[in-house]
Amino acid sequence: MDGASKRGKGRGMARGKNPDANMIPVEGARRIVLGCMRSTEVREVPAWQAAGLPLAADIETDIDLAPFANSAMDGYALHAEDLAAATADGPVVLDVVGHEAAGHVFEGEVGHGQTVRIMTGAPVPEGLDGVVKYEVVEVLEGDGNEGSRVSFTAPAKPGENIRAAGLEARAGDVVMAAGEVVTPAGAGLLANAGHAFVPVHRAPRVGIISLGTELVDAGAVPARGQIRDVNGPALMASAREAGAEPVFYGIAPDDEERICELVRRAASECDVVVTSGGASAGDYDYVTALIEREGEVLFDRVSIKPGKAVTFGLLGETPFFGLSGNPAGAFVGFELFVRPALRKMMGHTELARPVQEARATHGIKKRPGRAAYNRARVERAGADDELEVMQAPTQNSALLVDLHRGNCLVMLDEDAGRVEAGETVAVLRYDVPEGTVL
Repeated sequence: MDGASKRGKGRGMARGKNPDANMIPVEGARRIVLGCMRSTEVREVPAWQAAGLPLAADIETDIDLAPFANSAMDGYALHAEDLAAATADGPVVLDVVGHEAAGHVFEGEVGHGQTVRIMTGAPVPEGLDGVVKYEVVEVLEGDGNEGSRVSFTAPAKPGENIRAAGLEARAGDVVMAAGEVVTPAGAGLLANAGHAFVPVHRAPRVGIISLGTELVDAGAVPARGQIRDVNGPALMASAREAGAEPVFYGIAPDDEERICELVRRAASECDVVVTSGGASAGDYDYVTALIEREGEVLFDRVSIKPGKAVTFGLLGETPFFGLSGNPAGAFVGFELFVRPALRKMMGHTELARPVQEARATHGIKKRPGRAAYNRARVERAGADDELEVMQAPTQNSALLVDLHRGNCLVMLDEDAGRVEAGETVAVLRYDVPEGTVL
């Protein structure tokens, strides 16, 4: 599965002399995948736990936001018309008849010639229509609170420094729509709208299986002919990073009974099953044979490099992805097909990673045929801060280090040939969340 030694693994079915004749374009494969995805069940979670998730329903506020007119700063609340004639040479003096802090309501009546000391967020007393900030008011007598006299040297505008009731929303308004992703600030908005719990789609359970007799786990020292399973941990991390709940079903040797047992179990317990390995053109593709017997294979080759051996189908109602055993191929397959599928199941509307254009720093070899997704790193450089992309020195699909240190995939379509240094290419940013504007 994990590495070049898996290239010989593949189907146990008659596919003709050229299994690549079944290849379909990337976008066609993605349409098939997304067309099969169904949302997971809706559950209620605390609003703060919904951060990063799309809502499963519109959320309305039960009160006006804000519920009352309140002061935008510390100062003095007053009748704005009282200060109409105020100047530096002819200040207006008012009597302080009350003090209002957040959480405290001044119930008294404020007449003309009077003012109330007010704190930020406190409700503006009935009938008052302006707040003058504390720093520009001179205290003539007292400590500035009730019983004091204060002086104003400039007029105040009606509504000045007051946040009106319902400024953010009115009772019954939708404050956050279905599909909108909750942010940390949004969690506060939901609480303000009266929602301690909100509906979201449950995280999909993703069953992950590594296929290959030659595989051992990370804690074992490989004997001759063995390799460590790297796809299992990488795919688990990818599923978790996508917002799903990964479940590892272990390493399955090239034994049809054992493989089918694990796949059936994963399909019965999970929302999606992902295997890696055993999907090339050899003798051990027991998984695809199982899907063909007991479900439906919707495609089994995609015109991409690396990782053309991508199988997608349904085992009962459970989507199944069979990814390449080569680490780079498995990574690309997950990014292009599995990740968007998981996001759709969670109710996300943004399904694709951002794509940018960047200038190639050197020539890139490419033969027309399959679409290429080459490992690379994009950065801004030069006096004009231009985006430049440097392809990894080797595109060996058995290596993970360039995916780890890189941040993008250079995208070259099927018909593209060699790219010369200085030409502009499209890069898929796998380090940036979907929906990000770059």
